[in-house]
Amino acid sequence: MKLDAALDRTLAALADPTRRGILARLALGEATVSELAEPFAISQPAISRHIRVLSEAGLIAQRVSGTKRPCRLAPGALSELDEYLEMLRGALTHNYRRLDQLLAKQAKGKDKSP
Repeated sequence: MKLDAALDRTLAALADPTRRGILARLALGEATVSELAEPFAISQPAISRHIRVLSEAGLIAQRVSGTKRPCRLAPGALSELDEYLEMLRGALTHNYRRLDQLLAKQAKGKDKSP
């Protein structure tokens, strides 16, 4: 299956632990760039670069409020990733059902042995 560019950007953005930390913080509610930078031992420009990557991946949205740019999780940001993971879950479930059937068939054959 070929991943489309949006899903590639989402997965690349989620690959970084700092960006996942930012998203975890935003799951609690809107926050300014300064608030997002507080728990990390990196510079404000570095946090801004992480925010840009998350924004370009469509995971967060920013609004302008005076001199501040509060961030929040973007609605439906993970829907494409969720669909992809659901496809994988379905394939795994199907494979495990086939394995269960095979094991049950083998166990049944052993029960009939003298």
